Amino acid sequence: MRGLYFVSPNWDDTARLLAVTEAALRGGAVLVQYRHKEAAPALRVEQGAALLAVCRRYQVPLVINDHLALCQALGADGLHVGGTDISVAEARAALGPDKIVGASCYGELARADAAAAAGASYLAFGGFYPSPVKRYDFVTPPALLDTARARYALPLVVIGGMTPDRAAPLVTRGADMVAAITSVCAAPDPEAAARAFTNLFA
Repeated sequence: MRGLYFVSPNWDDTARLLAVTEAALRGGAVLVQYRHKEAAPALRVEQGAALLAVCRRYQVPLVINDHLALCQALGADGLHVGGTDISVAEARAALGPDKIVGASCYGELARADAAAAAGASYLAFGGFYPSPVKRYDFVTPPALLDTARARYALPLVVIGGMTPDRAAPLVTRGADMVAAITSVCAAPDPEAAARAFTNLFA
């Protein structure tokens, strides 16, 4: 896992969501996360199934944010868990050894230690910069990546206000994936925006 990690926006318009996700995939996204914090259960099922079909066409994994039951019902490729969700250990036990289990570690190496020990597939750190989507009450220092890169063999993800320019020094410091929402989905040309992130890993 190395490259752009596209995280879906909170859009109820499924056709629009699919269009921007497909643009991100054409631009080289290597992982997609379905994240809609405000969707009704029926909409989550509809959007999750439609996104999974798109990701299958591009042979790119789809992980579900937070919702284990949805992940299982869809047969998605994995789950991403945050600080207030089920634990990595619970997700791994429920999904088995072959699914992706990603963990939000914020700026906390202790949390990353626990996630790695419990079977996480990747460790996500951030936010590094102010985000228009998620309000962080802390800032993750870029130097944390130096420690994390030396400490973990797992892929490292950076998130929080990412643009290609902001992400470039973090990739240099060892980030394997850059998670982006707004920089892709709000761009005039989402495919070109995704490609700009992909090119960081060329």
